Amino acid sequence: MIVLSLRAIVFYLMAYQNSLVYAKQLDREDPLSYLREEFHIPGDKHGKEWLYFTGNSLGLQPKTTSKYIKQELDDWANFGVEGHFEAKNPWLSYHELLTDKMAKIVGAKPIEVVVMNTLTTNLHLLMVSFYQPTKTKYKIIIESDAFPSDRYAVQSQLSFHGFDPDEALIEWKPKEGKELLELEDLKSILDVHGDEVALLLIGGVNYYTGQYLDIKKIAELGHAKDCMVGIDLAHGAGNIQPNLHDSCVDFAAWCTYKYLNSGPGSLSGLFVHEKHAQRKDLPRFAGWWNHNKETRFNMRQPFDVMEGAEGWQLSNPPILSMAAIKASLDIFEKVGMDALLKKSKQLTGFFEYLIHQIASDTIKIITPTHPNERGCQLSLQVKNADKNLHRKLTENNIITDWREPDVIRCAPVPMYTSFEDVYCMVKTLESLL
Repeated sequence: MIVLSLRAIVFYLMAYQNSLVYAKQLDREDPLSYLREEFHIPGDKHGKEWLYFTGNSLGLQPKTTSKYIKQELDDWANFGVEGHFEAKNPWLSYHELLTDKMAKIVGAKPIEVVVMNTLTTNLHLLMVSFYQPTKTKYKIIIESDAFPSDRYAVQSQLSFHGFDPDEALIEWKPKEGKELLELEDLKSILDVHGDEVALLLIGGVNYYTGQYLDIKKIAELGHAKDCMVGIDLAHGAGNIQPNLHDSCVDFAAWCTYKYLNSGPGSLSGLFVHEKHAQRKDLPRFAGWWNHNKETRFNMRQPFDVMEGAEGWQLSNPPILSMAAIKASLDIFEKVGMDALLKKSKQLTGFFEYLIHQIASDTIKIITPTHPNERGCQLSLQVKNADKNLHRKLTENNIITDWREPDVIRCAPVPMYTSFEDVYCMVKTLESLL
């Protein structure tokens, strides 16, 4: 873990000023400020815009999304089934329009990425291939505060294979009294249990604390004990740059409705490392769409699995959902992750600075201080608070995310959150406290 010296932290936080004038100056100087106009900003019944800090739960809608979906609706109306070939964006290969842009966002090669299904479904499909337990090597490691769907998925996989989840599930926990995970503790677990562990399934960015874990180091530790390593990037894709190919993790999956702004319940992204691209021996479930596309429409050929991540795609693509994803990915392509990450660090840095202006015995930021160990989320632990504080923020047109027992999750998303938004949110929070 990277640790900032006290002097470096003080300098980092002193780089900002606590004033509305300064926040507006940052917005004027922000080269990405124009992006806000490309999104619908929700508001109250009087037309006043919300301060929206829940892009880590559901991203806002790009204004181009309806246009992209309407194109497919029009092509459906005009071409019927022939839209698979005659549509402006032929449906037969529509998912391929997303591949290169999605690969850039997660730091992968195109052959390693496909958009399909939803997140937990994809994790199960990937575990069919990468969780192959034996009588002696069958345990799975997750972080202790993993998102519930990951825990449920892993427990059900263990039960399906005949193991007791209470015995076969190992939790990577923070040290007592701490909120953040440390790699040395994961190493200690593997030193003791590594010969029994078949799989590590870790959230790349923890949903609760916002901690961005060292994915490459996790892969190294797991592979050293001959374990498969998978990453859930639900809170990472579009938020941090995980460099999945270079990390050498075996697989990953993520949703697209949070930072990737594709709409509620939209499709998932899936990554399988290139080292597995040619492995036809891996067990997997089969469907029409992971059969060799050259002979797919012959209909009577024996199953011939495709190479790369597409070898896990079972069904033909749901076009209307993919159109919404395409609208967002086109914005990411225009801006680039480097520019977004730079602004993200500025936004959270300013946010962190302002929170520190509030009495330190009232609010504790449990997200890591170092900007390279977090995305654009800050989790605020509020002393003696309950959900009434969250309710009061909502009544003041500030949309945040409450997590029991006492944490408010806030995500100033660089695509549509302004520095003025951050300033006004903190000042309202301070007044409520």
